Amino acid sequence: MINILNEIAQHKLREVSEAKSKVPLEKLQQLPFYNRTCLSAKQSIAQSQNGIIAEFKRKSPSQPNINLDAKVEQVAKDYSGNGAAAISILTDQKYFGGNFNFLEQARENDTPLLCKEFIIDSYQIHQAKAHGADFILLIAALLSKSQICEFTKTAKNLGLEVLLEFHAGEEFEKLIDEVDLVGINNRDLKTFDVNLQHSIAMRNRLPKDRIVIAESGIHSVEDYKLLKQNGFDGFLIGEYFMKQEAPGQALKQFILSIHEN
Repeated sequence: MINILNEIAQHKLREVSEAKSKVPLEKLQQLPFYNRTCLSAKQSIAQSQNGIIAEFKRKSPSQPNINLDAKVEQVAKDYSGNGAAAISILTDQKYFGGNFNFLEQARENDTPLLCKEFIIDSYQIHQAKAHGADFILLIAALLSKSQICEFTKTAKNLGLEVLLEFHAGEEFEKLIDEVDLVGINNRDLKTFDVNLQHSIAMRNRLPKDRIVIAESGIHSVEDYKLLKQNGFDGFLIGEYFMKQEAPGQALKQFILSIHEN
């Protein structure tokens, strides 16, 4: 099977190079959101009764038509109004139908925004800040430990929090204290297979005081409850909501179902 993660990373190198030539760092630093004070996703998730990071995405490599006509402004507004602890915005265009401008369009609320991007260059962190993000995703499988340290430092200097994602136990040697949130991807990014039990086993290897996010492949309240019972604090859910005609209402019903009985 094609290693989609490596394919995305190679494309991202070319994409970032083009972006730098079109919009140099100095121009990013002049954008209005670049100097805003970020919201704390860590605090929001810790205080939330559900810990859900509701995601906006129109498509993915495994699902080319999740919801191609969805409007980010409306979905983000509905997510925020219906109890999301944070909102994830896919900014990758080629593979996920995203855009950095989606962050700006989703910014009209007081819910922390995650820039869901395949970050391989510090320039992208400045892009996230300039377009209104509050925290960024770093993927351990894409980066060396020194890059994780460098990118985390850059993010912190800009007031952004960091979610560091793992999908295999051997990657834990790249974990550093400075990251705010630890993510475990239930979907193997190389094969796109989902295995919740594998994620639970990985969670058990982490300190109990870490705020740990279960990412991807959560398709039911039962999945949510299983992960919650096994030590996860946050739950990044996108496709389940985005497949519905009204993603925000789907989130509302999901939360109601969590608290039934």
